[in-house]
Amino acid sequence: MARVLACALAALISVPATVMAQSFDRVVSANILPGWRNGDGSHMAGLEIQLNPGWKTYWRAPGDAGVPPLFEWSGANIAGVEVIWPTPEVFSQNGMNSVGYKQTVVLPVRITPRDKSQAIRLDGDLNIGVCRDICVPQDLHVSAHLPAKGKRDARIAGALADRPLTAKEAGVRDVTCRISPTLDGLAIETRVDMPSAGGAEVMVIEAGDPQIWVAEAKTRRNGGTLMAKSEMMHVSGRAFVLDRSAIRVTVLGQRQAVDIKGCRAG
Repeated sequence: MARVLACALAALISVPATVMAQSFDRVVSANILPGWRNGDGSHMAGLEIQLNPGWKTYWRAPGDAGVPPLFEWSGANIAGVEVIWPTPEVFSQNGMNSVGYKQTVVLPVRITPRDKSQAIRLDGDLNIGVCRDICVPQDLHVSAHLPAKGKRDARIAGALADRPLTAKEAGVRDVTCRISPTLDGLAIETRVDMPSAGGAEVMVIEAGDPQIWVAEAKTRRNGGTLMAKSEMMHVSGRAFVLDRSAIRVTVLGQRQAVDIKGCRAG
């Protein structure tokens, strides 16, 4: 058993520090920034995605005109992986909005190791959409050795600092969701009492279940209240139950973004 563990550790240490992936058409490349070990034993790495000029890729909720990103993580000494999304941009084209990033984006990745004292090998299979005049799906594989200590990386730290504000930080006073049935699913009307986020605000509503599709919300402000209407349906067309506590509302403004979790009946 000791020999097996020693061989496994040697294999983990012998892999290259990082493996960069590039798309077949050289439009996009990706690699893992090794990052550092936090005081609680978790490891903070970063997924860096670099795009050619004029191209963009998408946020976790990409809008009706976008392509949702899919990540599959594996490796060694991994108990859990969480992607942390920095504030995205809203792109308008042909009367439709999409939400994402252009040029270069770093997505912080928090890894929970099984053994906090040991190094981690992180492998990621990425399925992302990249768009300019056309949209092209891209499959990329990235891999990295994450040392048990590591060192702080300004690129990851900057992306963490660029996260949306919490509801408390943004001065959100109340959040309500009115739900009503439709022929295909549910209609949702969300009201958020909060100061302006600046300029033309966009509200993005997520159901908390990847199997529930949410249409692009129609957003308007009335004084101190931001309102949005949208519709939801299950991707298979079947009935579903909506958990209000799992609903996630993101407000994107010119001055700031706000991440709101859960809403009460209204």
